[in-house]
Amino acid sequence: MTDHATSPEPPEDELPGDDPAQGFGEPTLAEPPHPINWNLLTADEAEAEWLELNKWVDWLRHTYGLPASVIPPFWHRHPELVWELSALHLHWLCAYDPEQNGSAPLGWHRDFADARQRLRDWVAASGTRLDRDRPTRQTSWPGEEAAEPVEDRLIENRDQDFVQFVLDDAAARRQAEDAFYAGLDSETGELR
Repeated sequence: MTDHATSPEPPEDELPGDDPAQGFGEPTLAEPPHPINWNLLTADEAEAEWLELNKWVDWLRHTYGLPASVIPPFWHRHPELVWELSALHLHWLCAYDPEQNGSAPLGWHRDFADARQRLRDWVAASGTRLDRDRPTRQTSWPGEEAAEPVEDRLIENRDQDFVQFVLDDAAARRQAEDAFYAGLDSETGELR
């Protein structure tokens, strides 16, 4: 039995999740696997899903030795990568469910091979790299305003950026939630 009161504290410069294998078998979400629609998550749901996906992506890249051309450090800043990795994560959760068919993991690996090629394509199109990142370029259609120019940004500390990204995402979602609820009539519950 371990006495947690005497366990040494991790160094302050280490962020949770620095060790990709630490606590990997323990899901942080206590519900069955389900598709994630990132557009519809509340702030609290999004925070939990971001942390879960980040933990799994870190495990995946270490387990399979994936280069930045497949999973770059700033994958979280590119919706095309988030949606692909989220779908792959769900597929993995279902394939390795204890009640799943014994051949499901083989199906996941077959689909993982296809997903790796799509991930490479997304990374190439987005322009994100191991040491720098930029927003994915957008093509303006006729009649639309010209897209903002994009500039590369050096990656100094990926984990700190991820934490700030999640905090900013949650804050934006909370602001949208607050604006929605502010527009409700307190007596009828309908939008004013």
